[in-house]
Amino acid sequence: MKTLSRIYNALIFLFLYAPIVVLIVFSFNSSRSRTTWAGFSTRWYETLFQDTQLLSALWLTVWVALVSALAATLIGTAAAVGINGMNSRLRRVFMAVNNIPMVNPEIVTGISLMLLFIFTKVERGYFTMLLAHITFDTPYVILSVMPKLKQMNKHSYEAALDLGATPGYALTHVIIPEIRQGIITGAMLAFTLSLDDFTISYFTTSPMVQNLSTLIYSKARIGIDPTLNALSALMFVALLVLLIIVNRRTADNSQKA
Repeated sequence: MKTLSRIYNALIFLFLYAPIVVLIVFSFNSSRSRTTWAGFSTRWYETLFQDTQLLSALWLTVWVALVSALAATLIGTAAAVGINGMNSRLRRVFMAVNNIPMVNPEIVTGISLMLLFIFTKVERGYFTMLLAHITFDTPYVILSVMPKLKQMNKHSYEAALDLGATPGYALTHVIIPEIRQGIITGAMLAFTLSLDDFTISYFTTSPMVQNLSTLIYSKARIGIDPTLNALSALMFVALLVLLIIVNRRTADNSQKA
């Protein structure tokens, strides 16, 4: 039974990751062929770093991910602190509301935000894409910070106030140090989610403002360029590293709990 289970798991992982491995291997192919290996070359990586359109989309993607992760971390941390201070009934209600965007299909969220921007007559572009990323990143930050708030001593904040500390001082010197690991994990998770998002970006931006995912989609409709193989390989490695770091931090937090 264990042997069958292992074979089954191996087949699943093979099905999931074999296409990615093929993509990475052929990103080093010296020819444009997607089926015939013509020799090892870094030609397409050199071409990638000379493509101004792709580099511009890369810069926009990283910038939006950084800004949205920072904003979502600030908003999510403040919201988590506020929710943690509520009574149990209100806390359950707000956490249930917070979980809805995470279980909601991304296409529904994307279309909803697009209709909101159209209704409010906000021109879609960089600003709307940034707002959309902050919107779907924030619930994940709240979810990352809440466990750390539950672990800390409830009376530490009150004790700091009794000793003469201002609420702001008590927040920055008592609460924030206790929940720092959760904040960092939430920020990294928000950055990762924003970096590889396609669906919400597609519905909330314009053709004139494209991040990597929307640009790759538009290029793939015309035809697969080997440069996209190189770009996809770099994105996969970068996201894999980020996810490993996030998972390790999450595991460390769970063990400390």
